[in-house]
Amino acid sequence: MLQGFTKKNLIDAFSIMYSSRRLDEKMLNLLKQGKSFFHMGASGHEASQVAAAFEMQPSYDWSYPYYRDAAFCLKLGMTVREQLLSYLSKRDNGNNGRQMPHHYNHRELRIVSQSSATGTQFLQAVGCAMSRKLENNDEIVYVSAGEGTTSQGDFHEALNWASNLRAPVIFHIQDNEYAISTHKSVQNADSVYSISSGYRNLSRYNVDGVDFFETNLAFKEAIKRARKGRGPSLIVSNVVRLLPHSSSDDQRKYRTEKELLEDQERDPLVVFKREAIKNKIIKESEFKKIEIEIKKSIEKDVEWSLSQEDPNPDNAHRYVYSSKSIEVETAKNPISQEKVVMVDAINHALNEEMDLNPKMIIYGQDIADPKGGVFTATKGLSSKYGKDRVFNSPLAESSIIGTAIGLAVTGYKPVVEIQFADYIWTSMMQIRNEVVTMRYRSNNLWECPLIIRAPVGGYINGGIYHSQSIDGYFMHMPGILIAYPSNASDAKGLLKMACRLKDPVIFMEHKGLYRQGYASSLEPDSDYLLPFGKGNIITSGDELTIVSWGAMVQKTIEAIKSLGLDEGQIELIDPRTLNPFDLDLIKSSVRKTGKVLIVHEDNITCGPGAELSALITEQCFEFLDAPVNRIGSKNSPIPFHKILEDEILPQIDTISSKIIELLEY
Repeated sequence: MLQGFTKKNLIDAFSIMYSSRRLDEKMLNLLKQGKSFFHMGASGHEASQVAAAFEMQPSYDWSYPYYRDAAFCLKLGMTVREQLLSYLSKRDNGNNGRQMPHHYNHRELRIVSQSSATGTQFLQAVGCAMSRKLENNDEIVYVSAGEGTTSQGDFHEALNWASNLRAPVIFHIQDNEYAISTHKSVQNADSVYSISSGYRNLSRYNVDGVDFFETNLAFKEAIKRARKGRGPSLIVSNVVRLLPHSSSDDQRKYRTEKELLEDQERDPLVVFKREAIKNKIIKESEFKKIEIEIKKSIEKDVEWSLSQEDPNPDNAHRYVYSSKSIEVETAKNPISQEKVVMVDAINHALNEEMDLNPKMIIYGQDIADPKGGVFTATKGLSSKYGKDRVFNSPLAESSIIGTAIGLAVTGYKPVVEIQFADYIWTSMMQIRNEVVTMRYRSNNLWECPLIIRAPVGGYINGGIYHSQSIDGYFMHMPGILIAYPSNASDAKGLLKMACRLKDPVIFMEHKGLYRQGYASSLEPDSDYLLPFGKGNIITSGDELTIVSWGAMVQKTIEAIKSLGLDEGQIELIDPRTLNPFDLDLIKSSVRKTGKVLIVHEDNITCGPGAELSALITEQCFEFLDAPVNRIGSKNSPIPFHKILEDEILPQIDTISSKIIELLEY
C-alpha cells in the first residue's frame, strides 16, 4: 500500500500514463508519415490527469476536458482505439472526421464534446453542475484547461457563478507555464492560485502536478467536498510540457535548453516509477514488462485504426439540425374575444410551457419578480415556479449562454433572456462556436436545445445601444433556428413551438411591438403551435410581392394603405421565421406577380434582403419583370434623437415610393 493505493491501483495508474505517453509518440510518428494532420501532446501532464480521474465515477460524473486530457479520458474508460480513430479522422461514432484531433467526446462516459475555443468549457461545466443540483444528486463536474486559458473572462465568470451557487464543479488548471509560446508571467498579474483567492465557497489547491500522489490527495478532498454540497474547488497542478504546444510549434525558439532539460528531469512517469520502486511496491522489471505489453498493444491498435474507413463525404452536411421537427400547425382557437398584446402573449406562452415541462428553466438579467423583466415578459413566473426554475442571472451575457449550454446538454430546457439584443455580442463565442455546433461536432451525440430571447429593433428612441437589429448576423449561422414574429398570436405559437424543438432557437422580439395595439391579436389557447418555416400571406395580390417581418410588417401595411391601391394588387408575406425561411411561399408568389420588394430593419448592406434577393434571382429569374428591390436601414448606427433616427431607419414614405416605382416599372 502507498497512500491508500494497492499495487493493482498503481499498476493501473502507470499503465494509463504510459499508454498516453506511448500514444503521443505513435501519433507523432503517424504525423511524420503523412497519415495524420495535427497533434497536441499530453506528455508531462499524465500524472495530474490520472490522479483526477481516479477519484471520479465514469458514466456518473460529468467531464469537460481540454485538448491535453488524453490520459484523463483513458482513465475514465475511453479506449486507445477510440482516441486513434479521432486522431486519424476515421469513421467513428464520436467525431466522424468533424473535429480536429484531441477534441474529446464520449456520450456513455459523459465526456461532453469540446471545441477549440479556449475557456468556453468553464461556464458550460457550471451549467451542467446547476442541473446536477436541480437533480439533487451527488454527481460532480470536472473541467480543465491550461493556465493560459485563465486569462479568458469566462474563467472568472465561471468561478463567480459556481462559487455563488456552491456548484459541484472541480476546476483543474494544468499549469505548464506556457500558452503556446507566451509565458504565464505575461498572461496573468499573479499566479492562478493567487488571483482566485477572492471567491467565497471556493476551495483552492496548489499542487505539484508531476507528483501523482500529492495531486490525487487534492482531488480526493475536492471531490468529496463537492459531493457533500460544499461547493467548487480549483486545483492548480504545476506540470511540465515535454512536447511543443502542438505539432506546428517549435518550443526551442522560445525555451532554453536548460529549461527543457529541467522539465525532462521532472517527467511524471519517471517520478512515479521512482516512488513506487523506492517504496518496494512495483519492481523495475515489472515496469519494463508493463511497458513492453503496452507498446505491443498500441502497435496493434494503430494497425487496426489505420485500416478503418474514412468518413463518408455524403454525411458531411448531416446533423446541423435535428431530424425531429414539428411541421403541423394546430388549430388557432381564441381563449376570449379580447385581444392580447405581444409581451403578454409571450408571458402566457412561457407560463404554459413551464407547466408542461418540469425541466424548463428561465433566467436572465432582472427577469425575476417583482420586476419580471425590464419589459415584464416574465412577470409572475418566479413567484409561481420558484427561484430554482425562474431566477436572475449575473449581468454577464457569456455566463447566461454558457451555463445554458451546460443545462441543455443534460436534458434541461433553458430559456434565457438577453435583456437587449445590443448586448448579445459578449456571448458570441458561446453562441457561434458552441451552441450552433454542438450537434454537428459531436456527430449527433449531444444536442443543445436552448432558447435565447432577444428584444431587438429601433423606433423607440433607444439610440445606438438599444436599437440594434441582429437578423443578418444570426441568419449566417448554420445550426440555430430564428423566429421573428410581427404580432401577438404568432409570438405565442412560435415560442411554444420553440419550447418543443430539439434545436437551439434565437427568438427575436421587437421592442416596439410589445404593447402596440396593431400588433395585438386574439390569443390562441394553450394547444396552439405554429411551425417554424411557415410564412403568412397577410394580403393577396398579383402585381407585386412584398416580403417583410417584425416591425416592418406594420410599416408596410401603412405604406400600402397610404397609396389607396386597389385590393388584390399587393401580396404581403410575413415569413415569421428567418431560419428556416419559407422560400417556397415567396417563390410561388413571385411566379404570379413578377416583382419583389424586400423590406427589413437590419442594415441594407449584407442584410437579410441581400441573401433573399440573391435566392429569388437565382431561382425565379425567368418570372421576374423587374429587378428585386430592397429597403433596409442605412449603413449607420442608430442615433438617439428621433429626427436622426428617422433618417437612418426605413420610413413609410420610403416604402410607398418604392411600391409605386415597382408597380410602374
